[in-house]
Amino acid sequence: MNPALLLGIFGVYTLLLFLISRFTSRKADDHAFYRGNRRSPWYVVAYGMTGASLSGVTFLSEPGWVKDTQFSYMMVVLGYVAGYAVIIAVLLPLYYRMNLTSIYTWLEKRFGLYAYRTGASFFILSRLAGVSLRMFLTVYILYLFVFQYWNIPFFAVGVLFVMLILLYTFRGGIRTIVWTDTLQTTFMLLAVALSIYLTGKEMGWSLGDLAGRIRESGYATVVVTDWTDERFYLKQFLSGVFIPIVMTGLDQDMMQKNLSCRNLHAARKNMFVFSIFLLPVNLLFLSLGAVLLLYAQAVGLEVTETDRLFAQVAVHRLGGVAGIVFVIGLLSAAFSSADGTLTALTTSVCIDILRLDRRHIPDRDRIRIRYLVHFAVAALSLLLLLAVKQLNHQAVIASVFTVAGYTYGPLLGLYAFGLYSRRAVRDKAVPAIALLSPVITWLLDSHSQQLLCGYNFGFELLIVNGLITFAGLWLCSTRNN
Repeated sequence: MNPALLLGIFGVYTLLLFLISRFTSRKADDHAFYRGNRRSPWYVVAYGMTGASLSGVTFLSEPGWVKDTQFSYMMVVLGYVAGYAVIIAVLLPLYYRMNLTSIYTWLEKRFGLYAYRTGASFFILSRLAGVSLRMFLTVYILYLFVFQYWNIPFFAVGVLFVMLILLYTFRGGIRTIVWTDTLQTTFMLLAVALSIYLTGKEMGWSLGDLAGRIRESGYATVVVTDWTDERFYLKQFLSGVFIPIVMTGLDQDMMQKNLSCRNLHAARKNMFVFSIFLLPVNLLFLSLGAVLLLYAQAVGLEVTETDRLFAQVAVHRLGGVAGIVFVIGLLSAAFSSADGTLTALTTSVCIDILRLDRRHIPDRDRIRIRYLVHFAVAALSLLLLLAVKQLNHQAVIASVFTVAGYTYGPLLGLYAFGLYSRRAVRDKAVPAIALLSPVITWLLDSHSQQLLCGYNFGFELLIVNGLITFAGLWLCSTRNN
């Protein structure tokens, strides 16, 4: 496909984002940047969060992941529904009752300053690692299929991508992102649906034929009953329960969107609709993966790197229309994830680390500091993106969840202990516990086959990590009178 055409699509799409930013960032102050003035319509937030939660990693990696895991990921997605129910019942009321801007402020009120800073720091670490993985895959595909044609280096493509996100979010913040996410979710879902249709059409199959072929191929396997397998259905489901609790309910990025809704009732409706909508959306992605693999088998295409499967078929095999659809979907998924993350990281650094909301400084200086933090976060994300360039040992979506298991586990343990125990913890011991927990988890994972009779950990490492943190907090606690 003509790289000049793909570059033109990139330019037009970016222009659309800047137009939305122009209208949503007018007269934007700190309240608009952090909480959208609490005026975001809940249905817009719910729809836009779909694209933000899936990201460019899901768009590129989940279809290819079907080759190794079939449809077993749907057990994780089913667990999501239960996890979001916990957020609706427990966390959202807590955040709205305390009128929080940063959700980690609660840790200070429950434990103290050290716990507060520890929770915020683990979020910042988690999101920096996650956004670097997500952006790497997107930037790499753009470099490979668009910019490499003009001998533009990977480094320059990464700089361009991060700078564009920086420019259209630095004023409007969450108020801009709520609306850009809506545009991006629409394009992403249309891209997946059209890609399934175009691939099936290329093979002469109707949608009914495709469903039958997927069933016959074995890719549609959802339930894996081997308890030693990483895809064991019970492990997948339980992991799915806790993943949204930590990666949405305890994540400033996702909750910042929820907290921009008008009130608790609206935020709960948003979360409920969003959780149900994720079921058919993820099934759509997995179906695309199965269709692409069937196509690769039919034409004799060797699948060596699953993360590149979608791009290889859409850009090089299916013609111009499929390539255009793919690039638009990729851009939508990539921007919708990265822009919210940069905004959330800026919020956490400004509120949790620098504590700008508690400092008596002029508004102009406060906004200037926020701009500098936003730029610094973007620069650090770029450096990590370049560092991740060599990572390609497994599907990136699996890497994201693996990283989350180690970095979000302490957050899970902190919130669980704070909510379900009345004991007082020695605040100064919290950072050491939070750092030691992932180390113990890693050692347990490394020797699980010897220690646990051949058992292999999967995404449930997150639960183990949280339990270790919980136990450490209990050992360093006393009865609270």
